[in-house]
Amino acid sequence: MRWDNLRLADPGPGDPAVPLFARGAVTRTFDTPEFRGMTFYEIQARSIINRVPGASRVPFEYTINPYRGCGHRCVYCFARKTHEYLDLDSGADFDSKVVVKVNAAELARKELAAPRWRGDHVAMGTNVDPYQRAEGRYRLMRGILAALRDAANPFSVLTKGTLILRDLDLLTEAADVTDVSANVSVGFVDPGVWRSVEPGAPDPRRRLEVCATLNDNGVACGVLMAPILPYLTDSPAQLEQTVREIAQAGATHVAPIVLHLRPGAREWWMAWLSREHPRLMPRYLELYGRGSYAPKAYQQRIAGQVRELAARHGVGRATPAMARRVPPRPEPGPEAAPQQLRLL
Repeated sequence: MRWDNLRLADPGPGDPAVPLFARGAVTRTFDTPEFRGMTFYEIQARSIINRVPGASRVPFEYTINPYRGCGHRCVYCFARKTHEYLDLDSGADFDSKVVVKVNAAELARKELAAPRWRGDHVAMGTNVDPYQRAEGRYRLMRGILAALRDAANPFSVLTKGTLILRDLDLLTEAADVTDVSANVSVGFVDPGVWRSVEPGAPDPRRRLEVCATLNDNGVACGVLMAPILPYLTDSPAQLEQTVREIAQAGATHVAPIVLHLRPGAREWWMAWLSREHPRLMPRYLELYGRGSYAPKAYQQRIAGQVRELAARHGVGRATPAMARRVPPRPEPGPEAAPQQLRLL
């Protein structure tokens, strides 16, 4: 089954297919303000390095995701549907019920050392954010990064979280022995939109500070300009402001991605939109009435605008620290971004 790696490691004799929440998972709640209303399910996963289905058409084959569900509570999150495979809903449950693979670091070290492992690139942050707030308590990424460093295994991280800087020492050590890169996700810098659609995520400008810090310390970091929200963050002035600040942060590249609304995310987003911006509903039904993606002409227009702005503002100029490193693996350009996010 697709989610077998989320079953309990030792479900009991004679019943190897007990679902995750049937029994055995440790359930925790915390009284601290940042975790109020959230439930964490601590599980012993069977595996941690996941192979990506070939049909996904993404520039990597393997992923590590230590969490499922996300406290960032992004209204548009593409991963919402995956919670339904765990008998949870893709709306409030996705935001407040987080699965924690507490043995993730141990499994990573074991699987990276297995004779069958070929040392392929491993992508992290491709389902939910590995540096969401829960990581501040569980600290799973330090063990995972240490295992990747010790195996000299190439990897990349995509995040909205500023907690990644806590692991700067491990990232720089890994970058000395293998190909390491990062991307921060910043689709816009408008504070009003951020508070409305990404209520649990750090301020976009703090994410850009993360990008600058990583590059200054020799860890190649670009920006996934995602999602660009039609009629909310796609005006020429908004795009220019965002790209200008991305350039000022020293991003190695920028990859724009227009909002896509697959099942799970679509219902949650449209419910939010009908409450907060009802006048936009007809326009969204026109853009997304036939599927999950905005029309290609719209996507190409946005990508072209961002490409021109990136050239004008000088996105991609290497910092002195980056120049001392071996050049990182090329990242997909804006034209490849919509395909990349079909998995993300």
